[in-house]
Amino acid sequence: MYNSNFDKFPEVAVHGYSGYSGWDEIAGELQSRVYQEKADPCIITIECYHGVLAEQLVARLKQRITDTIHFIPVQKAMLAADQVNDLVFPYVTDDPVFGRITSLDLKHFFQPQRLEQLRQEIKNTKDIICIYGMGASLVYEKPHMLVYADMPRWEIQLRFRRNEISNLGADNRNDAFSYQYKRAFFVDWRVCDKLKKELLHVADYVLDTTHPEDPKMVSGPALQDALKEIVQRPFRVVPFFDPGPWGGQWLKEVCDLERTAKNFAWGFDCVPEENSLLIRFDHILFETPSINLVFSEPKALLGAKVFEAFGAEFPIRFDFLDTMQGGNLSLQVHPLKEYIREKFGMPYTQDESYYFLEAQDDSFVYLGLKEGIVPERMISDLEAAQEKKLTFDADQYVEKWPIRKHDHVLIPAGTVHCSGANSVVLEISATPYIFTFKLWDWGRMGMDGKPRPISLKHGKTAIQWDRTTEWTRNNILNQVQKVDEGDGWVEERTGLHKGSFIETRRHWFTAKVAHHTNGVVNILNLVAGREAVVESPDDAFRPFIVHYAETFIVPAAVGAYTIRPYGDGAGSTCCTIKALVNTENLGDYHSN
Repeated sequence: MYNSNFDKFPEVAVHGYSGYSGWDEIAGELQSRVYQEKADPCIITIECYHGVLAEQLVARLKQRITDTIHFIPVQKAMLAADQVNDLVFPYVTDDPVFGRITSLDLKHFFQPQRLEQLRQEIKNTKDIICIYGMGASLVYEKPHMLVYADMPRWEIQLRFRRNEISNLGADNRNDAFSYQYKRAFFVDWRVCDKLKKELLHVADYVLDTTHPEDPKMVSGPALQDALKEIVQRPFRVVPFFDPGPWGGQWLKEVCDLERTAKNFAWGFDCVPEENSLLIRFDHILFETPSINLVFSEPKALLGAKVFEAFGAEFPIRFDFLDTMQGGNLSLQVHPLKEYIREKFGMPYTQDESYYFLEAQDDSFVYLGLKEGIVPERMISDLEAAQEKKLTFDADQYVEKWPIRKHDHVLIPAGTVHCSGANSVVLEISATPYIFTFKLWDWGRMGMDGKPRPISLKHGKTAIQWDRTTEWTRNNILNQVQKVDEGDGWVEERTGLHKGSFIETRRHWFTAKVAHHTNGVVNILNLVAGREAVVESPDDAFRPFIVHYAETFIVPAAVGAYTIRPYGDGAGSTCCTIKALVNTENLGDYHSN
């Protein structure tokens, strides 16, 4: 059995800040703050992110606050569910997988007259008033106390699956998870994020109810100070893992996951839109969406040039694809930049690469097309496979390459690809990861027992037919170049396709290696070696220990740092793969 040292719950410690743990402490702090206000009426706003169980939250407070507080749910000012459905349909669409990024704001989900009625109700009351729910901050512009109840997106997805929550303004907790996720991705989270960007830095308190019976709360200024500290050092976000129809067994052992689970297909080790940050304040462990760091400290985290191009958005993600003792991924392609902008409102597309962490003797990757194929015939066969439930012969059309451990395969948008069984991929990708057009899925069912959606209508517009065998061999298959070497280390450039903004550098080392962010965020994974330590040449941050297969982020503001074998890794050869934005290759990638 593999002796795992993978840290599934990495913490970032900050000191000198107090917080509140449990409903008793939280209610006590809020009540004492009300006493200090001495306002008549005293207005409390509890603004909630999508997925927060607002009624449960208020019930816990009511049980503990002795003052008479008039709790008003903002939901009663919201549009009716059928009106909301009509409102969001242009963005959700009837496509089974894809929609369009919304331009709506949260205020569009409310009846202006009803919001005004709530304001009048408040004016005519001399009690302590608490307005709560998604959109509560729309009622009263300057409350005496603003509490922001936040929620990580991964926990929201789990609550969807447990049928605990609905989409924004909907009553659909029993709908298919795939629809709920799509609607949240294109609408709910976008409108909530717009409001969060306005409120998070002015909130008096931020509430963590990820675990409803073990809530935590910190002051808004304490959280902002913590985020400022975090972007001055390396850190990790909290990974999460999910099964899939092609999933394997490697992640169970290496990442110490539940052995009785059928499989784990995905390991999301650096997807800041959906991961969490665990911040260890002096005596509480506080969970906050890691996207908050991007929203609050974008320039220090990303670097000025990356921020200029992408805005407050983390442009690179790392995740694992485990097919060890599993099956092939779907045969797929990603959209070109022009198509994803026109059809889905995304400013950039999913250029990606596969770095093979593990491979067996029979491992392979489908990549690029064979020479001399007839596009019309391939599309006809794909359509027949989808419509008539026939088998598609991928080997007839798509080139199949043997791969080995530490091979690196580049996959610019428009390239047909599919990683095969019995391998483990570290996928290094641009962030809009939902935009995978499945062309063929080997005739299998999804985890829900239903066919997985095929996106041939979109996919056939994306396929670049000139990316055939020789082009693939010469342009995107193991394009490794030695860059530099020194005493105990070698640096290699493993990939930057001319159409991609992501550059990757690999370092093999038995001794200390010097790195520098050069004003651009670095994302790294320890792809060989059991343990290494990241250090500051001038002691600007504490030594940061990383283990095999862990992804970590070095903010742009860090500047110089070093990595060397450490602990169980000392005396062995270690290797990191580093991804960064090549600011000279951004082309027309710009935030909109």
